[in-house]
Amino acid sequence: MADKFTVSLANIIRELSLNITFMPDDPSKILISSKNISRLGLELTGFLDYFENNRIVIMGDTEISYLSRFTEEERLDILNKIFLLNPPAVIITKNIDPYVEILKAAKKNNIPILRTPQSTSNFVASIVAYLDVQLAPRITRHGVLMEIYGQGVFIKGDSGVGKSETAIELIKRGHRLIADDSVQIRKISDKNLVGSAPKNIRHFIELRGIGIINARRIFGMGAVKVTQDIDMIVNLEIWDSKKIYDRMGMENEYMDILGVDIPIVTIPVKPGRNLAIIIEVAAMNNRQKKMGYNAAKELLDGLGMDYSGNDKVTKNQVTLGI
Repeated sequence: MADKFTVSLANIIRELSLNITFMPDDPSKILISSKNISRLGLELTGFLDYFENNRIVIMGDTEISYLSRFTEEERLDILNKIFLLNPPAVIITKNIDPYVEILKAAKKNNIPILRTPQSTSNFVASIVAYLDVQLAPRITRHGVLMEIYGQGVFIKGDSGVGKSETAIELIKRGHRLIADDSVQIRKISDKNLVGSAPKNIRHFIELRGIGIINARRIFGMGAVKVTQDIDMIVNLEIWDSKKIYDRMGMENEYMDILGVDIPIVTIPVKPGRNLAIIIEVAAMNNRQKKMGYNAAKELLDGLGMDYSGNDKVTKNQVTLGI
């Protein structure tokens, strides 16, 4: 069964700068588990069969104006029926002063009432984006995550293969560190993964023989970043003379993480290879492929060879220029 993630109402209040109108309990103890929000519609007419009480309720001009059609007693009755279903919180946009009946129903049913100066559409976009990240499915993987020329590159490999040392070299070449050793990966959409470091080890790098260093302290704020989309994976492995490594790059290989396919390249490690430069080139090449350009395909086209047809090209043919 998939893990269920939550975010506290206190974090939402802090991150979205909400004003508290009524708070019946410690907001850090009120946990939100749904990425979706509710805009009251048919619920205001009394139809509550499909009301999802795990969603935050947003009220704006439309809802407040509709409630103005009713008497005070009718408003209180409608709101009591909704609040009785125990939504985690109600947020009123544009800093609209809530009806007295809203506060009465909230106090009776212990429902937090919050306000924001933002318009309804802008606030809905903000809170949905925030909840998408905070409640996204996630896993933790061993490796290093770097931003290289705007590409999020997740560097993986066996312990001791040189991931952290390569990260230091990449930082010195002007790229930014997101996470070392432990990378938290969140699925924020069907096609996007975002990586970050656990807060307690953020910006720290372990270098064998030296120990723990703080990349932000040594290299400056420009050398680190908190989060980054993951665009590709680089797998570092010790050079195996018996293994055939890709020398063409005609077709991408992919690795599935949380149901998202991420391009992966395997780079063999042996003395004399400058891994930082190789990974830089891999990041730039991955960007070109995403933009529709493939250098190997252009080469084969120039040689008059059809990679996908009967004239199947071997690595030796391309190397020899046949």
